[in-house]
Amino acid sequence: MSHTLDSVNGLCPWTFVTWGRYGTHLTLWIFLIISSSYRAIASPSNEVNLLDSRSVMGDLGWIAFPKNGWEEIGEVDENYAPIHTYQVCKVMEQNQNNWLLTNWISNEGASRIFIELKFTLRDCNSLPGGLGTCKETFNVYYFESNEEDGRNIRENQYIKIDTIAADESFTELDLGDRVMKLNTEVRDVGPLTKKGFYLAFQDLGACIALVSVRVYYKRCPTVIRNLACFPDTITGADSSQLLEVSGSCVNNSVTDEAPKMHCSAEGEWLVPIGKCMCQEGYEEKNNTCQACQPGFFKSSPQSLMCSKCPPHSYTHEEGSSSCICEEHFYRRQSDPYTMSCTRPPTSPRNAISNINETSVFLEWMFPSDTGGRKDVFYNIVCKKCNSLLSPCEECGLHVRYIPQQTGLRNTSVMVIDLQAHTNYTFEIEAENGVSELSPGSRQYVSVNVTTNQAAPSPISIVKKGKIAKNCISILWQEPDRPNGIILEYEIKYFEKDQETSYTIIKSKETEITVEGLKPASSYIFQIRARTAAGYGAFSRRFEFETSPLSYAATGDQSQIPIIAVSVTVGVILLASIVGFLLSGRRCGYSKAKQDPDEEKMHFHNGHIKLPGIKTYIDPHTYEDPNQAVHEFAKEIDASCITIERVIGAGEFGEVCSGRIRLPGKREFNVAIKTLKVGYSDKQRRDFLGEASIMGQFDHPNIIHLEGVVTKSKPVMIVTEYMENGSLDTFLKKNDGQFTIIQLVGMLRGIASGMKYLSDMGYVHRDLAARNILINSNLVCKVSDFGLSRILEDDPEAAYTTRGGKIPIRWTAPEAIAFRKFTSASDVWSYGIVMWEVMSYGERPYWEMTNQDVIKAVEEGYRLPSPMDCPAALYQLMLDCWQKERNSRPKFEEIVSILDKLIRNPNSLKTLVNASNRVSNFLSEHRPLGTGCYRSVNEWLEAIKMGRYTEAFMENGYNSMDAVTQVTLEDLRRFGVTLAGHQKKIMNSIQEMRAQLLNGMVPL
Repeated sequence: MSHTLDSVNGLCPWTFVTWGRYGTHLTLWIFLIISSSYRAIASPSNEVNLLDSRSVMGDLGWIAFPKNGWEEIGEVDENYAPIHTYQVCKVMEQNQNNWLLTNWISNEGASRIFIELKFTLRDCNSLPGGLGTCKETFNVYYFESNEEDGRNIRENQYIKIDTIAADESFTELDLGDRVMKLNTEVRDVGPLTKKGFYLAFQDLGACIALVSVRVYYKRCPTVIRNLACFPDTITGADSSQLLEVSGSCVNNSVTDEAPKMHCSAEGEWLVPIGKCMCQEGYEEKNNTCQACQPGFFKSSPQSLMCSKCPPHSYTHEEGSSSCICEEHFYRRQSDPYTMSCTRPPTSPRNAISNINETSVFLEWMFPSDTGGRKDVFYNIVCKKCNSLLSPCEECGLHVRYIPQQTGLRNTSVMVIDLQAHTNYTFEIEAENGVSELSPGSRQYVSVNVTTNQAAPSPISIVKKGKIAKNCISILWQEPDRPNGIILEYEIKYFEKDQETSYTIIKSKETEITVEGLKPASSYIFQIRARTAAGYGAFSRRFEFETSPLSYAATGDQSQIPIIAVSVTVGVILLASIVGFLLSGRRCGYSKAKQDPDEEKMHFHNGHIKLPGIKTYIDPHTYEDPNQAVHEFAKEIDASCITIERVIGAGEFGEVCSGRIRLPGKREFNVAIKTLKVGYSDKQRRDFLGEASIMGQFDHPNIIHLEGVVTKSKPVMIVTEYMENGSLDTFLKKNDGQFTIIQLVGMLRGIASGMKYLSDMGYVHRDLAARNILINSNLVCKVSDFGLSRILEDDPEAAYTTRGGKIPIRWTAPEAIAFRKFTSASDVWSYGIVMWEVMSYGERPYWEMTNQDVIKAVEEGYRLPSPMDCPAALYQLMLDCWQKERNSRPKFEEIVSILDKLIRNPNSLKTLVNASNRVSNFLSEHRPLGTGCYRSVNEWLEAIKMGRYTEAFMENGYNSMDAVTQVTLEDLRRFGVTLAGHQKKIMNSIQEMRAQLLNGMVPL
């Protein structure tokens, strides 16, 4: 039978039993608690009370059913504050069902509430006779309601929260000793869906005193975090729920990312996201943004504090985002506001000139005052002054400046192609980043020179005249700058591809007919002019072809081969006789008969003197190696160098990083190779030989030599510092992190550097990713020009011949077999470098031995395409690996191809299909990722991916046949998340698929 908890209805015939001595003792003990130790404790800031019986001044208004059950006792504490307690002790009677019902409690929008009960409970065993009806627990219930409805609620409508038991119960002995045993229990209820609820306490025959009831919910209180204000937030209904709350920036603050925090179920703010920052002109103080004081500024929200105005600037306003420059001081638009205001530099100092025929070398010193800036540059104004009476005029476009006329960063320039015996004035202007903001501030120093007598400039225009089967007529124009009276012209010609044997004839006219030539043959002509100052440079090469032989239609065709052989023999004999007879008259000579010193001097002078033509000079041709070092490398005072740390070890000693400060220049980072103590003379020559080579190169994709230290110990080679180190190591560390365009850009830089070396006639012989250095801007530079190299610690790294060691995996077949190193063999090596870059530093030919590599390449095997490689790049690799070296592209062509690919990124979207990645390598060689593997575990161990064996097995890939069906999505699904591991496994799988298509590998 269900009952209502309404005394008015009288449906519950509960009887009132007096407490006798038990009730008296209970009441006494409650009073002891109140008078001796009871204190109201403030709730934590994240708790909001809905009901606290301790804080109610008047009657609580709770209802007891039956009325003789729970009894309210009103007392005051030691501060005379009213204390409400309810007690019940019907332990003498059976079948007790005493209810105590609270008023309606609004939950104020909370969906999870907490109930804190403080109570005392009598130990049943301490009662006389050990009453069998005595209980030591009571029950707590609740009922949800949107409004007060008279509490006419049936008992069975209440929902039980919990049965409450005491941790501490008291006995009669405790009453005498006044031992305090107050219990505290907390229970939570949720989720609540209505506006409020009732609480009910049910006693079934215990001796209880309910000292206080506190009902509360938890919230995350208002807080300012990272300059964002987060409002009071009621926690969620779930004990594990995190509520996302958006914050609002405080006044004068802004944000890039909306600030958010999460309110936990315990009322704590967690997981902040985003933040606010004080806007320009304001700084953070005490969780607010306050304006910068006059004389201070803040230019960016990212700055934390206001800064004092930099030198030569000011502000008189509060909240300034920048400072105003003083008069005659300026700030570029690109200058940060934290930088001092600056002014234009003063003029350069101590300008000097060095005249060499019609070339002038100008050099000067930094201005005494750079205006407070480091971006000083120089412009050269050239004026030709014909006489003292007429004004000087601009030099004109024919004059050339090396390296350039304007925007010079160094303090020297070479001016060439001037006129002979002419007066010139050079004005060297100094400017910096704010010079254009200061009109009329042109600062320069003047240098007056008179050029010397000079040889004529090269002839630029040569035209063909009459062409016959045995002769060619050519005519040309006088040089643009004769630099005097032309005395004669010298014509050099030779049959194409026969440059070692040439003929020179002379003429006073600007045309000539050359006879005695072979029919249907190509000849190369070069012409130079001579004045009293000597010969000028030869013109560029001009190619002309003689007419073919013509035969009579009625002639016996069978006699043609015999006639041709006879004519050829006759011509050879005639040429030999004529050459011998004319040799004494010097009308023609062979290069082989030249004086060796003249030839060497000509080669050397050609290297130095010819504008725009630079040829590599082997340092070993010098009798004294020190002469080569000091001719091509600048000597640096060791006191200018600071070694900071060791970054590696080379063949001759340690490799360090450090800094260098040269006179008149800013300090900058450098790499330093040192020669170890106790070196031999040969080691010193070999060590400095690399500097003699490197010092001849000047290209943005060739490692730059700063200089050498030879006059003190340790002996050092100082080069520019490349932050990212060697390319192969850098790629391995950043596997899969770059776009195709970035990778192609790296390859383009390497090809550009190699084109420069090829044009100079230098063959690298060890081009590999390990010998490419890369800086922080991803610019690749060719390095390692040592003549005596130790390639790797691995004895398998080089194939030894009588000529030394060769890096087999990177070397062209003809270079391995015949030691024939050319630019074409460097192109083969470049193709291997392309493969290394596209595979992010994978070892070429994997774990194959050097002998296997040599055999496989000779049989036609070529490396397969790396994974996700554009078809155009792989085709270029294959072109570089042509067996015939003349079929390989030149570096100039490679640069052009890569430029076209970069300009047209869509051409890189077509990838090499797995079916096209066919390896023509025989299965017995078994490179990494291919071959006949007996098990999945053997295969994975071979490619060093054995950690994934279990994952393959668990997903059903327990045979090599099944492995060939694996896709990239499959790898991701069973836990292969690293891009480098995915690539290595898929490369191997695609290789096996390709071999299966060609019936090469039975699984």
